[in-house]
Amino acid sequence: MYHKTIPYRIFNVFNIGLLVLLAVLCIIPLIHVLAISFSSKAAADAGLIGLWPVDFSLEAYKKTMNNPAFLRSIWISVARTVLGTALTLAITFLAAYPLSKERRVFASRSVYSWLFVFSMVFNGGLVPFYIVIQKLGLINSFWVLVLPGAVNTFLVILMLNFFRGIPKELEEAAYIDGAGHFKTLFRIYLPVSLPSIATIALFSMVFHWNSWFDGLLYLNNSRDFPLATFLQTVIIQQDMSTMSMSPKEMELLSQTTVNAAQIFIGAAPILLVYPFLQRFFVKGMTLGSVKE
Repeated sequence: MYHKTIPYRIFNVFNIGLLVLLAVLCIIPLIHVLAISFSSKAAADAGLIGLWPVDFSLEAYKKTMNNPAFLRSIWISVARTVLGTALTLAITFLAAYPLSKERRVFASRSVYSWLFVFSMVFNGGLVPFYIVIQKLGLINSFWVLVLPGAVNTFLVILMLNFFRGIPKELEEAAYIDGAGHFKTLFRIYLPVSLPSIATIALFSMVFHWNSWFDGLLYLNNSRDFPLATFLQTVIIQQDMSTMSMSPKEMELLSQTTVNAAQIFIGAAPILLVYPFLQRFFVKGMTLGSVKE
């Protein structure tokens, strides 16, 4: 067997070593941020923190969780992620199902497919897009965070390729039993598409949770910012208007530790969700990619 040869074993060792190195390089910054968030003001200001907290303290988390603006931004991000993911899934299912049909069933399939691909490659630019959003009355609205990104062509292509891999006999059996297209989609296609659904749901969740630019562009009131935009204004733009501290708090807290606590809390939800979807993720990415 080829996997028992010496060259393959050497390659396997180097391959595993490289992957472990990349994994460590990805984890170290997160551990460093976590260590800063649990450290004291003096240690953070002096730059003494590595991968382990110095003078363990929970003051940064207490300050963060008592900040109404931060809690409000979390709630907005949660609502945006839940609604945005649900809307994206619904549109993806309804678009991918007809596009997965053969040309004899849906004669205009190629035309619509190319329209989707064209929209993924080319766009009108930022200014025209902003004007469209403004004319639709979405500026300073919660829905400006959800509706513009509801259709994701990449996810539609991923889903339609999965649908094409479903045996035609299942669909034909459903038609024989009197099922229509909607019943076939929701009773036959979706129940057997769990890996692909989990994959596109994870993509959509990460997109909505981490997206900050649209909030900065379309929302004028900082009270309406989602968490990613809130963190961008506090950490990158150094806008501390939402993080006022009393003299006593300034003695105990460093802005560095508070920012680190906010970053870790912001990253935690996706870190917690990913392990539950990871077993579907690789399978969902590969299923439908090879046709027999």
